[in-house]
Amino acid sequence: MEALEVAVIPAGALLLVDSAPIIYTLEAHPRFARRFAPLFERHAAGEIALAVTTVTIAEVLTGPLAKGRETLAARYRTVLASWQVVALDLDVAERAARLRAAHRLKLPDAIQLASALAINAYALVTHDRDFSPVRGMRILA
Repeated sequence: MEALEVAVIPAGALLLVDSAPIIYTLEAHPRFARRFAPLFERHAAGEIALAVTTVTIAEVLTGPLAKGRETLAARYRTVLASWQVVALDLDVAERAARLRAAHRLKLPDAIQLASALAINAYALVTHDRDFSPVRGMRILA
């Protein structure tokens, strides 16, 4: 795992973003939002591309929906759907199973990693330390 240094991410890079960085930013987490804000600023400026999994979309929408905030959930969905969305298809599911077996990852983490590999992402951006045994994919935290 590497420290997230947004300034050194090459222009045009495609990054798969895990759920936590998005949730921290959307909810203005007092400690972690500012850590990930530069990533989303570079995306908004058109310098990098972002992708999410359907698992991330489900996790991000859960908070607003649990509070009955349908309009907010719809806004979040619109934003996330405008990024590259990686579906959980048969190939991603099998790759996730293999990664889970090899690295003892939790299923959502294995899906994130398999999805990042499937789209040949520059990196997977996360706040999760469970990716420490993983090799073969740049993990930025």
